[in-house]
Amino acid sequence: MDLKLSGKVALVTGASRGIGRAIAECLAEEGMALALAARDEGRLRAVASQIEAGGGQALVHAANLSQPAAPAAFATAALDRFGRIDLVVNNAGATPRGDFLTLTEQDWADGFGLKFLATVRLCRAAWPHLVASRGSVVIIAGSGGRTGSAEFTIGGSVNAALLNLTKCLADRGVRDGVRVNAINPSLIRTDRLTVQIHRLAVDRGISDEQAARQFAEQKGVARFGDPGEVAIAVAFLASECAAYIQGAILDVEGGLTRTL
Repeated sequence: MDLKLSGKVALVTGASRGIGRAIAECLAEEGMALALAARDEGRLRAVASQIEAGGGQALVHAANLSQPAAPAAFATAALDRFGRIDLVVNNAGATPRGDFLTLTEQDWADGFGLKFLATVRLCRAAWPHLVASRGSVVIIAGSGGRTGSAEFTIGGSVNAALLNLTKCLADRGVRDGVRVNAINPSLIRTDRLTVQIHRLAVDRGISDEQAARQFAEQKGVARFGDPGEVAIAVAFLASECAAYIQGAILDVEGGLTRTL
């Protein structure tokens, strides 16, 4: 299916690895030019090199997006290079797990600073250009925003805030011609999940493969997801195939969330 994204420009945060990298590569395959942001310039350049080797265009923008001025600077860099913005994918931000009583003020500030406030600031900076292109925003939140967990108080709170932000921006987007939707990934086989599985394997004295199978069964899913499956969902939501989808929250987590 031709998603008709060729020639358009996407900004992707957290693009140096995992889900963000998969999103960037998928959108490049669809013909989009990519502006890539993350802290690790070396990893970003590796992603850009792969995109360019396939005939695509990629801008590398190494930055700490939790800094107040950084998201707007990223949007400006993309405009200077490509002249337009058609899609913003807010993916950056990992939040720590842990005991609520031991998580620090800085842990909370960092969690909201990168994953929530950077999304607010980038959307605000890019919005006039998305209005001009009748573009779209996809926010990568997480299933913890739907279901609370004692060990995931920061992440769950941040994700819940992102889901509400999605609805608020979608409401504004009806008037301005900008589509805004969110994706809740969970149990995606990224480096972070692989480390969790290995720790479980060591604790139980079993192989990583056995640990992965037991962990999936414990969570009530048939298997873990692949970052590319999230990327495909982003491409769909960014395309004209999803032209009547506004303010949607799409769970990409194998049936983990069983509540409405």
